[in-house]
Amino acid sequence: MAVSPSITPPSYELEHELSAAGAALIAGVDEVGRGAWAGPVVVCAAVTDGSEPPEGLTDSKKLTPARRVSMGDLLRPWVRDHAIGAADPAEIDEHGMTEALRRAAGRALAGLRTRPDAVILDGKHDYLGRPWRVRTAVQADLSCVTVAAASVLAKVHRDAYMAGLDPDFPDYGFATGAGYPSPAHRAALAEHGPTPHHRMSWSYLDDLPKWRHLRRPRPYPGGQLPLL
Repeated sequence: MAVSPSITPPSYELEHELSAAGAALIAGVDEVGRGAWAGPVVVCAAVTDGSEPPEGLTDSKKLTPARRVSMGDLLRPWVRDHAIGAADPAEIDEHGMTEALRRAAGRALAGLRTRPDAVILDGKHDYLGRPWRVRTAVQADLSCVTVAAASVLAKVHRDAYMAGLDPDFPDYGFATGAGYPSPAHRAALAEHGPTPHHRMSWSYLDDLPKWRHLRRPRPYPGGQLPLL
């Protein structure tokens, strides 16, 4: 399961930097599902023991679905600890995506056996905030071992969850599209409308004349809904 030669394997550079600054236990955190139209946003927090990761570990988006599943099977017994947190579509609609991410990440971190001293968060925006000691890094899911592990475990978990919805909603392509706007998903929405698993504050409903009346106002930052 080797990575393409053009892809540099992730390293422990960030973990070593935080460890040198006094952090004994470091968690890598990554999310999946932020841009989907249906399903939860899912966050994984992962902790390693600093050993060599499974060969081929990289950002989940760089792996085929089959290789992601295989990598997930290798990662679960390899990581020292990991936990999954999620925020469902109703929470996203009520509180907005930033708050939903914060809640999902908090649930994942709370699920670890030991509270981490520092968190490496993929991206440039710290949606966790206090009391967590957070180090953000763009493309950490590609360059950082613990975040890469979290990205794969989060993606495999969410894909399996969405595939589990497929038998009840076969027209929406949840098993293959995971709630993202695929052609089959768009066509099913236009014909049948949103399911209970759809995010009802999202603008895709504006393009569906039969269903746009169902759209909920999107919260402003802080979770408040506009009054006008």
